[in-house]
Amino acid sequence: MKLRQWQAECIDLALARYRSGNSHFLALATPGAGKTLMASELADQLLKNNLVDLVVCFSPSTIVAMDFSESLHLRTQERFDGLIGAKGRSLTYQNLQHLDTSFWHLFERYRVFVIFDEVHHCAGSNIDNANAWGEKIILNIQEKALFTLALTGTPWRSDLAPIVLSNYMHSSNKISCDYIYGLSEAISADVCRIPQIIAIDNNNISVVGKEETKTFDSFSSLLSQSITPYQDIIENEVVIKYVISSAHKKLSRIRLINPDAAGLVVASSVKHANQISQLMKVSLNEASIVVTYKEKCPANIIQTFKAAKSKWIISVGMISEGTNIPRLQVCCHLSNIKTEMHFRQILGRILRMTGSKNQEAVFYMPAEPKLLEYAYRVKQDVPFEVDVVKFEKIECEVQGQALDKKLNSVTFDTTRSVTPKIGINYIFDQLECMDDVIKQSNYSNKNEIFEEHFLTHSYEQTINIYGRFKQESIALGLSELGE
Repeated sequence: MKLRQWQAECIDLALARYRSGNSHFLALATPGAGKTLMASELADQLLKNNLVDLVVCFSPSTIVAMDFSESLHLRTQERFDGLIGAKGRSLTYQNLQHLDTSFWHLFERYRVFVIFDEVHHCAGSNIDNANAWGEKIILNIQEKALFTLALTGTPWRSDLAPIVLSNYMHSSNKISCDYIYGLSEAISADVCRIPQIIAIDNNNISVVGKEETKTFDSFSSLLSQSITPYQDIIENEVVIKYVISSAHKKLSRIRLINPDAAGLVVASSVKHANQISQLMKVSLNEASIVVTYKEKCPANIIQTFKAAKSKWIISVGMISEGTNIPRLQVCCHLSNIKTEMHFRQILGRILRMTGSKNQEAVFYMPAEPKLLEYAYRVKQDVPFEVDVVKFEKIECEVQGQALDKKLNSVTFDTTRSVTPKIGINYIFDQLECMDDVIKQSNYSNKNEIFEEHFLTHSYEQTINIYGRFKQESIALGLSELGE
């Protein structure tokens, strides 16, 4: 397979740095650009030129570790299963906690090349400020690996902790990368698709409390009053139906050209995922695959979907950063996690360019203020010459005339009164990250997520959504949005 220009440039630069006496190399490449292939080719060149003996790779999830192992095998024709005769092993960051002294002795006996995929999961410039994974890297790898390659598509942490093995510029406190390949460059080079980000809003929302009823003309105005949590919006049946219906129409049109195109819905919890799946079946007569950490073999479910022709997969924490399903072209962001890192990583799932005729990448989300802010930043990353700045506002009914009466009765009770302890437990039950990370007690951003999570508040009210929905396209690269 021929390398893309950025991949070849990055490899040449990394090799030059290693030969000049530098052990660590950090590459920033936008999600969907092909970091796995680049890293595998670099490993192959190091092995073939007898510069290293073994290759070890750490990734944020089991499915990504499997993809890395396969990519390394295809590129080097060597095994990476850790058994006798293998040239290395592909592991998850969670495995760092369980590796014994016999494994770490390999770094003393052999020349080891270590790849860190999505390295921002590992924090620490020293032992004092490191998280559990960063501490293991500092103690066992930082000074003992011959070479390291750190990869990231989002070079920051929401808790502002330093990323392990990284240098920072003192003036701006921004991370100093050895190679940068952004979304603008990737779009210009036809490496990534141009994202179309569609913000969904509603113009008539009422909140019925004990003493009064308040009305709002947008999700932003509703959330600005802090009287209802974002979770109530993404769990509202009317909102879910509208989002998945819009996305389903778009996917159906794409599939007329690309028959294997697929859609992803990112849910906030297992219960939420099942709710969406049921609504998709009842409202659209469409089956969907649900994959969460509760499944026995989620990685196998994802691998099967990757090669299948089925339309929709609904995920809770299983399809995020690094998960490679190129046929995904439509995504519905219905997660309650509102960090820019998570937003960018989810968007990246539909940006991988393929050989198909249609290369649309359409991302649906509620018009929540933080998500809108991130979307406008993505728009700024899209190259000017692509002529992507176009806005459309489409007024449309929530449902057909036959369902108008039913629509006016759509309500739900949001009475909640819980303790913070229960809230924390619930958060880790539904975090949008890989199955093992959900169980990590040192999740890097738990405080921020906890603070904005709906279980940290108490509400006693009912929300009605009576109005019309509005779609605003934020980062369009095509001439028409279409319905």
